[in-house]
Amino acid sequence: MKNFSEIEYNGKKLKLVFNLNVMEAIQNEFGSVDNWGKLTDGTSGEVNIKALKFGFTEMVNEAIDIENDENGTSIPFYTSKQVARIISDLGMEQATKALNETVIDSTKDDSGKNA
Repeated sequence: MKNFSEIEYNGKKLKLVFNLNVMEAIQNEFGSVDNWGKLTDGTSGEVNIKALKFGFTEMVNEAIDIENDENGTSIPFYTSKQVARIISDLGMEQATKALNETVIDSTKDDSGKNA
């Protein structure tokens, strides 16, 4: 699995993936990835909780979906409520940082620059 990051939660490693499937879901929900990014980066004030939960849930579940496809497993997806608990336990700062780093790392081109 390429273009993922990992967080540790309750002794388990959770992967976060930011790919076209996640971008499409974000566009459908928030109009554009750019709009969503402004809601989740926290630079212009409070982080939008709905946007953070939505993006985090999509990223975690896409990683699970990929793992299920690649390994023939049937790991269940996380609900939005479960993800909210994970974010709460990790802390907003750490969760937002993991989400933003995943987006930034996933959108770099081969030269290491963001596309």
